[in-house]
Parts: sequence; C-alpha cells; structure tokens
Amino acid sequence: MLIRDIFKISSRSFKNNRLRTILTVAGIGVGIGSILFLVSLGYGVQKVVLEKIATSDSLLSLDVSTGSKEKLITNKDIEKLKNIDDISKLSPVINQKVKISGNDFVTDSNINIVNNNFFSLEGISADVGDVFDEGESGKVVVTQAILDLLHIDNFEEHSVTVSIESPQKENAGPAKVVEKTYGIKGVIENTSKPNLYIPASSVSEVGFNSFSRIKIKVSSDNQLDPVRNVLINNGYFVAAVSDTVDHTRKIFGVIQLVLLSFGMIALTVSAIGMFNTMTISLLERTQEIAIMKSLGASAKDIWSMFLAESVLIGFAGGVTGIIIGYTTSEIFNSLLNFLATRFGGTSVDIFYIPIWFLFFIISFSTIVGLITGFYPARRAVNLDTLDALVYK
Repeated sequence: MLIRDIFKISSRSFKNNRLRTILTVAGIGVGIGSILFLVSLGYGVQKVVLEKIATSDSLLSLDVSTGSKEKLITNKDIEKLKNIDDISKLSPVINQKVKISGNDFVTDSNINIVNNNFFSLEGISADVGDVFDEGESGKVVVTQAILDLLHIDNFEEHSVTVSIESPQKENAGPAKVVEKTYGIKGVIENTSKPNLYIPASSVSEVGFNSFSRIKIKVSSDNQLDPVRNVLINNGYFVAAVSDTVDHTRKIFGVIQLVLLSFGMIALTVSAIGMFNTMTISLLERTQEIAIMKSLGASAKDIWSMFLAESVLIGFAGGVTGIIIGYTTSEIFNSLLNFLATRFGGTSVDIFYIPIWFLFFIISFSTIVGLITGFYPARRAVNLDTLDALVYK
C-alpha cells in the first residue's frame, strides 16, 4: 500500500467521525496546553529572577575581600591581583556609612564609591534614569529607599549632599570629613536598603588607598574556578554571583518538575481518551479490516494505517496544545500586568517559552499518539479474517 493511500485512509476519521476526532484532539490539546502553560510559567519566573540577579558580566565576576572589617584591600594588593592570569577587569569598591542630606531632610546611608564598570560586574542597573558614565563626577545613583527617606518625588529636580570621610592616617588625629553635592542620575528600585553609588573620579582628591572589596572579572567562565582557587590560596575571601545563579537554577529545576507533573496528569487523562477513541475506531472498522486483508493487505499495511491515524491525532493535539498554552499564557500575563500597573507596580513577562521546548512538545504529543495507537493496531493485525467478516 502506498504512503499516499495510507494517509488518505488514516485521515478519513477527521471527516467521517468529525466530532469524536475533534474532541479527542481537543483533549490532547488541553493536556499539552497545560504542560506548556505550567512549564513556560516556571521558565518565565526563572528568567525574571535571574535577570534581576545577574548580567552577562556579573556571571564572570568574583567578589574579593579580606573577610575582615579591620583589614582592607590596599593598592599593593590590587597591583598583585593585576598580575594574576585570566583577570580581565578590576573594580575597587569603598563602602562607608555616612550622613546624606537633601530636600531639607537628613538620613543615614551606605555609600559605595565605585567606577562605572562596577554596575555590570555587580549585576545591577538603574530602573529609572541611568548609571553614571566613566569620568562623570557630578552625578550619583541611589536606591528608592533614599528617595523615600528624603521625601524626594522627582529626583531629577533635586540634589544630595554627602559627607565623605577621608582615610585616617596613623597619629594624624580624627579623620577629615569632605562634603560633596551631587545630582541624581538614576534610581534602583530597592525600598529596603538605602544605598548610594558615587563615582570614584569625584573623590580622587581625597586620596583613598584602601578598599572594602574589589570586583574582578575573569576572561571566561572556564577560568572562574582556577582564578578563585588562586585568590583563596592567597588568603582572600571570594564569592561569586554564578554560585547564586546555579543554586537558583537548581531550585527552579525542581519547581519545573513539579509543574510538569501537574501537566502530565492532564495529558494522561487525555491519552486515555485517545486510547478509547482508537479502540472504538477498531471495533467500528472490524469488517473493513477483514475485507482489506482478504484483498491482500499485509500486516504492515494494517499497522501503518492505525499508527498513522494515531500519529496524526497526536500531532494535531500537539499543535492545538501549543495554541491553547500560548493563548492562555498571554491572556494570564496581560491580566497580571494590568493589575500590577493599576496598583503602581511594573509590568513583567512571567511566561517564557524556549523554541526548543515547542519542538519537544510537538514531538512528545506525536509520540504519545503513536504509543496510544500501538495496542489497537496490534489487535487489528491479529484479527481473524473470517470472524471479522461476520462481526456485528
């Protein structure tokens, strides 16, 4: 039997038993759609979280400190670090707790004196406005917590004054306090931590020679562990954003398995319905199969006819499931974003469907159809021709 003839006979159920076939395809589609909806939710939330945690540069960065507040990193240490192979970028950080004032209010804050490349290495960005450029000395980046404490609504119209403590030399008396006034260029949406980021170029005259910590970027991800081991062997305390990302991915991997299991329940119910449809199709076509056998149809032809029909139904169910899952996720995401913006939040896309997963879900539904049609096909092949001819 030609492939074209097998396809025509197999697709006949879409015409002769249209309602039953449509319901079967819809059942498979609901199961596949449930899997797509739940798994894309898991991927989407993971994507949103990881984008908040890290940037591409921060995944290659290491956070280096001495592990002690009393002992700081010096310029000599930085010169030694520059000689380590596979380190492509260094960004020293100075942390201080200071008083800041603005809009006739005064509050305590943590300041971070940094270079421009610190932001990409730390994996943070301004949610409103922008970070300061390299060499730009009159602007700072603040968290939303500082604006709240200073009661600033429109940050572009205000400035902040920061009291910076110069490094204290031995037997030189109390440390000197330098006041600097800055405009606000960008805001980070963090309402719990009052942090302020100051360009290092704006305090170059203060003469800092020690640093709280240093951000290091390695040349490639293969060098993260070797460089980390070298730093640890030299007595430094080392942390990496990539460690947090790996732990986060593992957690979301478990969540995705749980969500997938719920979708598999719906798909199992749908597969049972498809199995029932194929079995009924076998009973209805018993005499037809007997006639085909008596006319010379081989066991391979019977196998092909039933398996092709079940594969077509499985494939159609997969396509329907993608449409259902995608449409449902878009509606759900639009509804959530509408509620978020209505109550003052920001809109995000919490659903993400990788392209490879679409191909996987189509293949998976087709294989489910193939497996579901295997038993009815085997029964059809084993039918006795004479008994089948008189079957009612």
